[in-house]
Amino acid sequence: MADISKVAVVTGAGTGIGRAVALALQGDGYNVVLAGRHRSKLEDTIAQAKTGAGEMRAVPTDVSDPLAVKALFHAADQAYGRVDVLFNNAGISAPPKPMEEVTLEEWRKVVNVNLTGVFLCCQEAIRLMKAQDPQGGRIINNGSISAHSPRPMSGPYTSTKHAITGLTKSIALDGRAHNIACSQIDVGNAATEMTESFAKGILQPDGEIRPEPRMDVAHVAGAVLYMANLPLESNVLNMTIKATTRPFEGRG
Repeated sequence: MADISKVAVVTGAGTGIGRAVALALQGDGYNVVLAGRHRSKLEDTIAQAKTGAGEMRAVPTDVSDPLAVKALFHAADQAYGRVDVLFNNAGISAPPKPMEEVTLEEWRKVVNVNLTGVFLCCQEAIRLMKAQDPQGGRIINNGSISAHSPRPMSGPYTSTKHAITGLTKSIALDGRAHNIACSQIDVGNAATEMTESFAKGILQPDGEIRPEPRMDVAHVAGAVLYMANLPLESNVLNMTIKATTRPFEGRG
């Protein structure tokens, strides 16, 4: 169990994986700063918090906005004086369509949230982690199975998730001198609102529509909690957690 003084920032904390991870961290004793675009959803997450554990506070944030990201980490610093864990979870996808039909606006919107948003949050976290005493902390980026293998017609999303892998490794390398660990978790079909349609059927590489199995999102939260609680001398650089029979090993 975490020291009650440990502090985590979770983006995309109003729904799905972000909510599950935020609640797992809070239940383990972390004080958790929740980031997301909609205050009402963040408040819904707080309403599910366990009593007698860490605190939770909502900071509505658009991670693609540099000023909003600065305000998020300033709020965490003002409230707790440090950030020990950042879980970069916020992400969006573009409508599935052939690459030549993707608009520049659709491309930029996905890149701004999925890649630039992670970059901005990492920058602010690193600044705090370098300056705080004791120095250091952990950054965990939510990649995706798409960081390894794409779905059909998912160019913008897949491109950003591949880029997250490079960003994760760069931060893991550069963070060594400052006791900052960085890792990536790649999730395959957690049972959240985002994947409800997968159970009914989703486009496969052969052109067929077939349902895909999902797993309890609590398993993802438990995996992130394990990564977060490792001593900084150790790091899970990359973890893939998936529904056992979900197509991935033989995708394509």
